[in-house]
Amino acid sequence: MAQNGWDPQRLPDLSGRRFLVTGSTRGLGYFATEQLVRAGAHVIMTGRNPNRLQAAHAAIERRVGDASGGDVETLLLDTSNFGSVRAAAATARGRGPLHGLLLNAGIVHPPKQRRTAGGHELVFATNVLGHFALAGELLQNLAVVNGRMVWIGSMSTSLGDYEPIDVELAEGYTPWRAYVQSKVATTVLGLEADRRLRDAGVPASSVVAHPGYSISGRTTGVRGVNEPSRMTRFVDNLQTPFSQSKERGARSLVRALIDPAIAGGEFWGPRFVVHGAPHRGRPAKLTRSPELGQRLWEYCENATRVRWPFEKAAKARRRFRG
Repeated sequence: MAQNGWDPQRLPDLSGRRFLVTGSTRGLGYFATEQLVRAGAHVIMTGRNPNRLQAAHAAIERRVGDASGGDVETLLLDTSNFGSVRAAAATARGRGPLHGLLLNAGIVHPPKQRRTAGGHELVFATNVLGHFALAGELLQNLAVVNGRMVWIGSMSTSLGDYEPIDVELAEGYTPWRAYVQSKVATTVLGLEADRRLRDAGVPASSVVAHPGYSISGRTTGVRGVNEPSRMTRFVDNLQTPFSQSKERGARSLVRALIDPAIAGGEFWGPRFVVHGAPHRGRPAKLTRSPELGQRLWEYCENATRVRWPFEKAAKARRRFRG
């Protein structure tokens, strides 16, 4: 059970702790990074666009500075591209243990191009397959320090039956279905990962978190990171009663990542679902299915050709202690 009295504006001291955040050049990933750095953490910021990554890095330095004791480094990573995932993972592995892995990168509004170069549906590859592969590649870095991975779910998973039967959406494709199905799969895999970590005796945990309805027009303007138009601000502010800023949405993600009282397999989000302080919730019934977890896990293993090294990760902690 997570501790009471959690204050997202006064996080625990994270000095000496290392985190990797995917998709940290915009939105939730950027603000989660900023919150971690303000608390003294070292964060590896990742993104697929080098210019945006540089701009986000500069924004952290400008807004946080050196006063917190935290710092950042950058790493190119495109989660839709398995080659990019392998290369980034190899670099990150060489940089030492990770106390946390925030699997945040994702597509909400799919572009016209529906398939990756490898033939996978783009949203599923970006939101699910790339993160599955990355977490597997970095499992030992997490295990040596009892680290935690956080998968980003969505409140949309409770809005209908979007079971990933046709995972690649060869038929019946719609952008909304692609997005919600990917978030169902993400939540399922986050819960399945924790079951497997426990069964294998790996000293790492897996948690799922969602940001509620967090929108850019209600979010602080940050040069090079969040620069909504006047029209976007006007429209988004009309949604004030049932929305929140991305800074606030990132608070649930950050708490899921760093609160030592949170146990593996938990599901976190805003207290009032669409907005509010971080609060433990209950994932949609569909996502709690072990059978679906088994099926999706096997699919991801075959699609990515990544097998999580559970046995090596369990031994890695013992070697690190020695």
